[in-house]
Amino acid sequence: MTRINLLPWREEARQRRRKEFATAGGLALVFTLLLAVLVHLQIEGRIGDQLARNQLLEGEIAQLDRKIKEIQDLEKIKADLLSRMEIIQQLQESRPEIVRLFEELVVAIPEGVYLTKLEQTGRNVVVEGRAQSNARVSAFMRSIEASEWIGGPRLLLIEDKTGTGLSQFRLAFNQVSPSANAASTQTDVPRGTRSETRLVADSRR
Repeated sequence: MTRINLLPWREEARQRRRKEFATAGGLALVFTLLLAVLVHLQIEGRIGDQLARNQLLEGEIAQLDRKIKEIQDLEKIKADLLSRMEIIQQLQESRPEIVRLFEELVVAIPEGVYLTKLEQTGRNVVVEGRAQSNARVSAFMRSIEASEWIGGPRLLLIEDKTGTGLSQFRLAFNQVSPSANAASTQTDVPRGTRSETRLVADSRR
């Protein structure tokens, strides 16, 4: 009977399978490494692109911030110029009113009354002075009330501290516009009442 020894063949087959497995494992490892490298490069590329976008956005934002600051500075300069123009316009408009105020005071001050101080805040005027008697102060207030450019007299203080017979007084009144005063008078007071008021004022003088 013929005997066949299969051990060498099996050993060769086992070694061949080991080599094939090692080769397949090596190829899989190489493929995995290549895939990992490709994925890493792709991720790095995306990160680089995103960083470039971020830098571009930061540059644009910085430019916008500079433009916004320039706009804010221009708005501030514009507001300052408008404020100065408004002040200049108010000064130009109030210049004739100041002249008219002093003219009306010269006309309204009766004899025996002397002004020592004048202060104006807006359209409110406060004067201080001396008078020979309280009646002179009352006459001064009636003259203010009868004026078309000043009105609303209010006696704040009257006293005699000097011992010379002169009374010190402080008086406040308003600087008014003749047009507004006439409009309010026509609206609130009948025509006959205005005539009677003027007659009473003239009789008191």
